[in-house]
Amino acid sequence: MGYSKEQLLARLQDLKIEFSKHEHPVVMTVEAQAKYVGSMGGGLSKNLFLKDKKHRYYIVCALADTKVDMKVLSQRLGLGKGGLRMAPEEALPEILQVPLGSVTPFALVNESARDVGLLLDKGFKTQERCFFHPLSNDMSISLNANDLDKFLKSIGRDPAYVDLEANPTVGKDQPPDLAAFVPSSSLVLPDPAEKTASSHNTGGNNVTASSNSKPVAEKAVKPAKNVHNIKDKSANAVNTSSSFTDAEKFVEEILDKISAQILSETKDGSIQEHGEELGTEIANRLKKCCCSEFKNLATMFKNTAYTQGFHAGRASVLR
Repeated sequence: MGYSKEQLLARLQDLKIEFSKHEHPVVMTVEAQAKYVGSMGGGLSKNLFLKDKKHRYYIVCALADTKVDMKVLSQRLGLGKGGLRMAPEEALPEILQVPLGSVTPFALVNESARDVGLLLDKGFKTQERCFFHPLSNDMSISLNANDLDKFLKSIGRDPAYVDLEANPTVGKDQPPDLAAFVPSSSLVLPDPAEKTASSHNTGGNNVTASSNSKPVAEKAVKPAKNVHNIKDKSANAVNTSSSFTDAEKFVEEILDKISAQILSETKDGSIQEHGEELGTEIANRLKKCCCSEFKNLATMFKNTAYTQGFHAGRASVLR
């Protein structure tokens, strides 16, 4: 299980990083986010989750008004004009372990994202503070670039700020200027047990897509555990986003987590220690251990329902 929003905020506090948090309804685009925090000053971010043909993944964080040309960026990375595309929707929970719509540099705190490359807009350095989602798109946090650097260095990342609007010539005598930022490792997602409907990108904060799934505005899936190195494919992998499109599976997953927690607590030692109070003790521990996780699951289910409703309505209008 990846970091929760609460765990991330606690980590920032432990690092003595100054930030402000702003709760708001789930937002699916930068424009929607701007309605709640756009008047507070500072730079809003759009966050692209990308992959190349060799299954290497990238997060590109840019100011909302920075124009990112995918073909130019691909060439600057040494991947050719068409070497970079938006990542598939299922990569969000598998690799970044965030809901759809919550792509953020903070997702690199998760072990499953250790091989994801990161490019940051040099424009962030000109802002007094910048806004990012803290692993969930029902909140934005603001902090300055130096504090973002402090966080990234704490997880072993060396922040790379580049001019994302530059278009330098790439040729025989002019090597790609961003080639050093291409990840050294590839990742492959497990084959889904069943296909789930993909959503179309509506523009805004974050984007995902691939040759096998449609682009979406990255928002609302579930945390996952099945990221494999390209040399270690899983034959029995399951599409972990499916439970967020099926209410029955969603409830079953919650019950499974509760059952596993209860079983872990009802050991001989616990029975002897607590006696008749064991039930109360287990209930208290369940609240403590599972509350945050269940809130995240509920948020992801809500986000999925929101996204599907949005695109169903959009499709009916287009008919």
